[in-house]
Amino acid sequence: MSTARAEITIDALTVAEAEALWYDQDSWPLFIDGLRSVVSVDGQPPQVGSITVWRSGPAGRGTVTETVIDYRPGSGQRLEVEDDAIQAQQSVQFSATGSSLTIALELDYTLRGNSPFRMISDWLFIRRAEAESLRRTLAAFAAELEQREI
Repeated sequence: MSTARAEITIDALTVAEAEALWYDQDSWPLFIDGLRSVVSVDGQPPQVGSITVWRSGPAGRGTVTETVIDYRPGSGQRLEVEDDAIQAQQSVQFSATGSSLTIALELDYTLRGNSPFRMISDWLFIRRAEAESLRRTLAAFAAELEQREI
């Protein structure tokens, strides 16, 4: 299993403000890297057991299925994530300190397939690409939060 991480700190926001946007699936195309559209939602996100299916753009991950396996209001959420290339668990954590909010994303993933080059390509390329995607998501999320505050 491999892990990709990213974190961002934003000034003068509450966890509630951040969570309201993070769990608003209508807003996901504005900040989740590669997400083109939400296809279906089963259950009551962000509650445990809810399932969301979304699609990426043409050069992206294809169809992605996310199942909520843990949700703690005011703290974060953990998802089972699957697409054609990976099986993973992704977590988001919110933590407030003074007048700032830190949001951390982590993706623990296993590549699908049996290629002998799978581990090498993960070490050289994929892990870095996954971490960059998480960073782009957080940067776009922060920009969207800032725009909504204006």
